[in-house]
Amino acid sequence: MMSPAASRLAFDAVAADFDSRFGAWKSVAVQRRLVRSALLRAFPAGGRILELGGGTGEDAAFLAALGFKVLLTDASPSMVAQARAKLAPLGAQAKVAAAEEMEDFAARHFSSGQETLDGAFSNFAPLNCVADVRPVARGLAHLLKPGAAAMLVLFGTCCPGEIVTETLRGRPKFAFRRFRRGYIPARLAKRDFQVIYHRRAALERAFAPWFVLERRLGIGVTVPPSAAEPWITQHPRLLAAMETLDRLLSRPLAALGDHVLYQFRRTAEPVALSTRK
Repeated sequence: MMSPAASRLAFDAVAADFDSRFGAWKSVAVQRRLVRSALLRAFPAGGRILELGGGTGEDAAFLAALGFKVLLTDASPSMVAQARAKLAPLGAQAKVAAAEEMEDFAARHFSSGQETLDGAFSNFAPLNCVADVRPVARGLAHLLKPGAAAMLVLFGTCCPGEIVTETLRGRPKFAFRRFRRGYIPARLAKRDFQVIYHRRAALERAFAPWFVLERRLGIGVTVPPSAAEPWITQHPRLLAAMETLDRLLSRPLAALGDHVLYQFRRTAEPVALSTRK
């Protein structure tokens, strides 16, 4: 069984150094740009936007600087502390809340007199640390107004870039891990936790009937995963060409991305607040 606490502790451990560790990796920056372009197309200008698993607040700060009213959530208190330092000057908020507890978060949100939101997103696969995404779907259904977009970026389940990279690095056991079902071991900051590679059909079932899947975009179809770092950062021209290709191939080859952006749209289907204690 997956332990939410295990992944939280792992990310707590790297929070202080997270930006300096991953911020220099240009492959991450390229994938982030691709996601941000999609967010700006999906969200209404100046809208109220929720981020799930927002980490240190890089994407939330980007949106807040453009005039969006952003509320970041993350299960890691240390990550949220980092995010607050970035977001406070921009008038955005960051709160400790796990994605799998979105129903409870929604209840607290409305009990404090807050309004429904214009959109939600999750970048770089925090939902892969959640075994059952149905509570996430129900929570978002409470929080989002009909017609709002939920832009969820998860790990792809068939990533040729990872297969090639891990094979070349002499780590074949990682090359095909995304084809495996169930809980997959992961490690960060010498701490063990588990992830699960959610399939498209399972996600659609979990989010129905409150959301419909409009489209998928491959993020990192040709841009390699972070396992290719730091080598790929040292080849900026190659990476720039890959970024151009990604923009062309993100829709037809969405299933082959290092990450896949699932663009869900909130329906008008009502959902009752849970009475769980």
